[in-house]
Amino acid sequence: STMILVGLSGGIASGKSTVVAALRELGCAVIDADVIARQVVQPHSKAHQQILQHFGTEILLENGEINREALGSIIFSQPEKRRLLNSITHPEILKEMLKQVLKYFVLGYRYVILDIPLLFETRGLTRFMKYTVLVYCDPPTQLARLMKRSGLGVAEAEARISSQLPLEEKRRWATHVIDNSGDWESTRRQVLQLHTRLEDSLDFLWARLAVGTAVAGLGGLVFLLIRHFIS
Repeated sequence: STMILVGLSGGIASGKSTVVAALRELGCAVIDADVIARQVVQPHSKAHQQILQHFGTEILLENGEINREALGSIIFSQPEKRRLLNSITHPEILKEMLKQVLKYFVLGYRYVILDIPLLFETRGLTRFMKYTVLVYCDPPTQLARLMKRSGLGVAEAEARISSQLPLEEKRRWATHVIDNSGDWESTRRQVLQLHTRLEDSLDFLWARLAVGTAVAGLGGLVFLLIRHFIS
């Protein structure tokens, strides 16, 4: 039995969440790195304590959880702070992702979709993916959607977008592109085509997670992923 990994990413306000929801409705196994990122920084966790040591208690909400907006404002304007935060959270995120990959493997899934917002920025994880999927939209549409969704002005929205790699650059690296610039019906057709292509693929040859060695080799695989993810 073998299984492949499919990396899915996009850009801020490109519509990735909508595509992921459609894939889930089709029965695809999806691991959401952003959800995991919120879980690993819950109060009393290892990452939570490290973040407080470096960023201070002013980033906390009244219930003790991290104020993502306050922390986001810091790391968007200070790249060195963003790198520090990544070095704290990425190892914990990867551990949990691996646990979920193994779960789907044991359940017999032929492929798992890993929803990773910064998949193409980090590049380290792309080597483990059989396919990479980009949810794309043209720059004017991306800017307009972000301003409408977040209530940001033009300058603030452009700063958020520029903190990520341009979608045009990511598009050159992706093996599959879903263009979400148009209406939902157009996007839906592309999602169905991708689903069909994955279901019918004969390329299920990703055998690095064989059952007999998965547990024994987990430590080495985690180390490998962490090293490439934060390099």
